[in-house]
Amino acid sequence: MQKVKTLGELKSTGYELLPVKEELRRNLIKKLKAKEELFPGIVGYDETVIPQITNAILAKHDIILLGLRGQAKTRLARSLVKLLDEWTPVIAGTEVCDNPYAPISYYGVTKVAELGDATPIEWVHRSERYGEKLATPDVTIADLIGDIDPLKAAHERLHYSHEGAIHFGIVPRTNRGIFTINELPDLQPRIQVGLFNILEERDIQIRGFKLRIPLDIMMVFTANPEDYTNRGSIITPLKDRIASQIITHYPHDIDDAIAITDQEAWTKRYGEEGLVIPYYFKEIIERIAFEARESDFVDQKSGVSARLAIGAMETLVSNAERRSLLNSDEVIVPRITDLPFVITGITGKVELVFEGEEEGISKVAQALMGRAVKTIFKKYFPDPLAKPMRRKGEEGKEVKTPYDDILKWFASGNTVSLTDTMPFESYLKELSKVPNLKELTSRNINIPEADRFSLASAMEFVLDGLHQHSKLAKDEHFGKPGINYRDMVGSIFTGKFSDDDEESEEDNY
Repeated sequence: MQKVKTLGELKSTGYELLPVKEELRRNLIKKLKAKEELFPGIVGYDETVIPQITNAILAKHDIILLGLRGQAKTRLARSLVKLLDEWTPVIAGTEVCDNPYAPISYYGVTKVAELGDATPIEWVHRSERYGEKLATPDVTIADLIGDIDPLKAAHERLHYSHEGAIHFGIVPRTNRGIFTINELPDLQPRIQVGLFNILEERDIQIRGFKLRIPLDIMMVFTANPEDYTNRGSIITPLKDRIASQIITHYPHDIDDAIAITDQEAWTKRYGEEGLVIPYYFKEIIERIAFEARESDFVDQKSGVSARLAIGAMETLVSNAERRSLLNSDEVIVPRITDLPFVITGITGKVELVFEGEEEGISKVAQALMGRAVKTIFKKYFPDPLAKPMRRKGEEGKEVKTPYDDILKWFASGNTVSLTDTMPFESYLKELSKVPNLKELTSRNINIPEADRFSLASAMEFVLDGLHQHSKLAKDEHFGKPGINYRDMVGSIFTGKFSDDDEESEEDNY
């Protein structure tokens, strides 16, 4: 509709202003009937969290989102704004988005009383009807709700108990909108008590004055589970007043996790053709996070954020980009030799239990990456530890495995030496020395024959997969150039057995 400029014009149009929760409910119903996507960009919650949020909005509830770090709680809260009307009218100059039909502030009430239908109207976009506050121990009632402003009272010669002397906090300034408090347990208990009236009676009270100001607002809270948040907790009476408690979670399957990382990670640096990330590499990166969420060395109460995979992917691409810049390569393709540098994207994202602290974060991160490679390798290639199956009529004959030619070549004393900055032609030449490696790779991973960059990277993936299954030894030391693949048995007898090989053997992570 045309944006009218006065209260009288607004009345003449018959414009209806609904309470904010009714407005959210009405717009949600429209989207459901039109089968529109409710929360674009939210992945993995279609069958779990989103139906619960939908139910809460239909019931006109306030909401608390409970979950570990990196589970899109804040993004979900911010996404609710899209269910508000795009534009809504307010009294011009108001601090609290006064409803032109029913103002609540002294300013709004006075304006309507003085000007009547000539009261000026302005239109507020829905993005301005969202407020958010990160709960910290220093947050006060004045920050959230408001206080008496002595300067304002003196300037306008008002008594302290007069409405006009109030300085409104961030919550009433989001009147007729959605307000979110993140990390609710960090809010001091006495401050949490100050939210009781907003949730139950839908009004606020300033200090000890009789004055009460009704608010039209939807409250959303986010929090980590209480058993993790040692800094504080949600007081029981407040939790009781929050009508819907919704539990968030990490992605249940790796494809959802990949979709999240694809959406959030900054990888589109050279367009679609300049950067190629094989799908198995995306699976490896996500699998690192999955392994961390299952590891006995990682504190599971603190959670492992989706930001681990995002940071790891960006670091992986950056190391591949650094190599391409040094060598003037036209195409950027990650390699297994880039994985050691991903540690910097992992170490700050996990909290270790005592046993993990004893091992050290770098060693735990290396083990997580090794297990990720091992798991994804078996998805594409035959299990190197599986016994070969004899066909009928082949009893007594030696049955070859797909890896025999490769392992025999290494058993003859041959090695493969690679570095993360090796030019592509040298990299491919070094890997091509291994008999049957290229054929085995092409047979199991669907890579176009013309894509030499991806094929070479996948060939190294095969060698590392054999290493993770204790079929090959690998000398690798983060911070030192190069890795060497060599025969496992020969390494044992010559004493050339790296710490990384010991981890692969023990497989305790």
